[in-house]
Amino acid sequence: MTRIFQLLLCLAVASLSVSAAMANSIRIKDLVEFDGVRSNDLVGYGLVVGLNGTGDGIRNAPFTEDIMSNILERLGVNITGEQFRPKNVAAVFVTATLPPFARTGSTIDITVSAIGDAKSLLGGTLVMTPLNAADGEIYAVAQGTVIAGGVAAEGDGARVVQGVPTAGVIPAGARVEREVEFDFTRLKTIRLALREPDFTTAERIEAAINLTFGRAAARMLDAGTVVLDVGATRAISPAHALGAVENIAIAPERKARVVVDQRSGTIVMGEDVRISRVAVSQGNLTLRIQEQPLVVQPNPFADGEAIVLPRTEAEIRKEPGTGLAEVPGGTSLSEVIAGLNALGVAPTDMIDILKSIKAAGALHAEFVVR
Repeated sequence: MTRIFQLLLCLAVASLSVSAAMANSIRIKDLVEFDGVRSNDLVGYGLVVGLNGTGDGIRNAPFTEDIMSNILERLGVNITGEQFRPKNVAAVFVTATLPPFARTGSTIDITVSAIGDAKSLLGGTLVMTPLNAADGEIYAVAQGTVIAGGVAAEGDGARVVQGVPTAGVIPAGARVEREVEFDFTRLKTIRLALREPDFTTAERIEAAINLTFGRAAARMLDAGTVVLDVGATRAISPAHALGAVENIAIAPERKARVVVDQRSGTIVMGEDVRISRVAVSQGNLTLRIQEQPLVVQPNPFADGEAIVLPRTEAEIRKEPGTGLAEVPGGTSLSEVIAGLNALGVAPTDMIDILKSIKAAGALHAEFVVR
């Protein structure tokens, strides 16, 4: 019975280890970027019409009048010598991302942003706008009704704005007119670029790919690049090779890192962060200065002027600190944070403490401040 119990215990431990490894495994497609499989940025300059009096002021944005004149002339409307001052049009920048392998006729989402003094794009319609890439060629044409990201209301004495009404989106608002010329089928080797370069992770990707195909199909070049030999995979095309590679799961290695946001007091840390033996003391010093001027007026019907006498109250107050606390070596940062929370340390003070621990050389992690 004892041997059976030991065997069952070993099987249970092995099952838990495999489950933990599978839980930490991530697909290669979520860790790397494939060479040649990339998107391209598009930008255009257009006009939004149909606004309810919330468009550009023509005098403050003369470029709106220029583009409106060009559009009307292309439509056969002669406006030479005419002066118009509409308030229902707005000049906008149109931006989009052309995804990899986008084909002619497919649609993409676009973002519309006002560049003049328009107050809102709510309810407006984007007139046909060509979208150019970095090479100056037109790859898509955008048009449609703008879905604004906010709302604005105003009266004679007040104005209320919620969100950003001067920017909006048009889902599937652009149609692809030109494809990016790239022959993916001719690639003999494909580079896998790690989003976060790491030698251990790159080695694990190489080993997992070679184990899958049973031969040396992948080779690590450096911490951020693994080269895949399409011929060694015996796939009929590079697309089939990547289809077999991208779903292979590995356990990536992460750097010990602490990220803090001073504006919101947010602290994010990894599980591998460690702190050496260090002593921490924290206290607050508050300086308060308040002005309370005193106005002295002359008696009624007497000649004289009112005199303002300055009165200042200054106070320096020192709050009791958390004392001198010693942190033993090898302690995880999560344990230190839990201890500081138990002492009632504010998030902003906690960030200052972490900065000081890092400056003392006791925090063994990359420290990122945003």
